[in-house]
Amino acid sequence: MNTVVTSKEDILKTSRKLIQQQGWSAINMRSVAVACGVSVGSIYNYFDSKAALVCATVESVWGEIFHRSENSAVFRDTQACIVWMYERMEYGCKQYPGFFTLHSLGFMQEDKSDGKRRMQQTWQHILNGLCSVLKQDARIRTDAFTEQFTVER
Repeated sequence: MNTVVTSKEDILKTSRKLIQQQGWSAINMRSVAVACGVSVGSIYNYFDSKAALVCATVESVWGEIFHRSENSAVFRDTQACIVWMYERMEYGCKQYPGFFTLHSLGFMQEDKSDGKRRMQQTWQHILNGLCSVLKQDARIRTDAFTEQFTVER
């Protein structure tokens, strides 16, 4: 058995594969170590607890699902951007069944506040991106927004 893992990203990639194959319950220090072909201690070099591993894996799944499209035109057209987002959510549902439901129910029982904070950061990032698209979309009238009806609302 190896004693050193190539990278934190390798652990997260393996964790994502375990979720796809066996579901979220498969994520724990021992199962991830076995799947990576390393000692449990090697996983602890990167994550100090199961909660930290699960939290990083959740963040990794969000990153995979909403990985920015290489087609930059998607982010200049509001309708195209929304279509892209729904396609990515559909991808996420297929790759990680139950992810959105489990995440919204707060499946990270051991550290809900950190999980909630990370989820809020992700949604804020998505909101900021959508606002940016709205502001750049040439099809949106310049007078469409007011002080009461802002881009953010």
